[in-house]
Amino acid sequence: METVILQVLCGAATAVCFAILFNVRRQKLPIITCGSAAACGIYLLVDQLSGAVFLSLFCASCFVSILSEVLARRKAAPVTTFLVPFMIPLFPGGDLYRAAAAMVQQDASFPTACRTVFSEAGALVSGIAVVACLVQLLYRLLHRRQQRLYRTR
Repeated sequence: METVILQVLCGAATAVCFAILFNVRRQKLPIITCGSAAACGIYLLVDQLSGAVFLSLFCASCFVSILSEVLARRKAAPVTTFLVPFMIPLFPGGDLYRAAAAMVQQDASFPTACRTVFSEAGALVSGIAVVACLVQLLYRLLHRRQQRLYRTR
């Protein structure tokens, strides 16, 4: 239990550090802290329940994307202001390091390590893309409905 809490806290701290590095305003730092902690928690929970890293990253990425879209509209900020810091703790840095080390050492595990990194990155990108497409679809449907209501008046 202590390791889970430590991982969530470290993920939140990492996200806040990157947000400060990218000059995100101070008013948004508590939101980024809570959102990234929740994303880490979702990743760890789904990973514990399913044991599948791809599914865990996909679910956490979908959550982060939805949260970023909602917060961007509520706080009148670009989506990337929230999305990038939220995604930082989910980034597969350890696996990327192992793949690079295997490449430099000309180890036979290099293709497997690359496959792992690309799979994890694909899960993150897929979550963002699915949510972005659904948001665009939703806005188009709402816009058409609003136009119909306006024409009937």
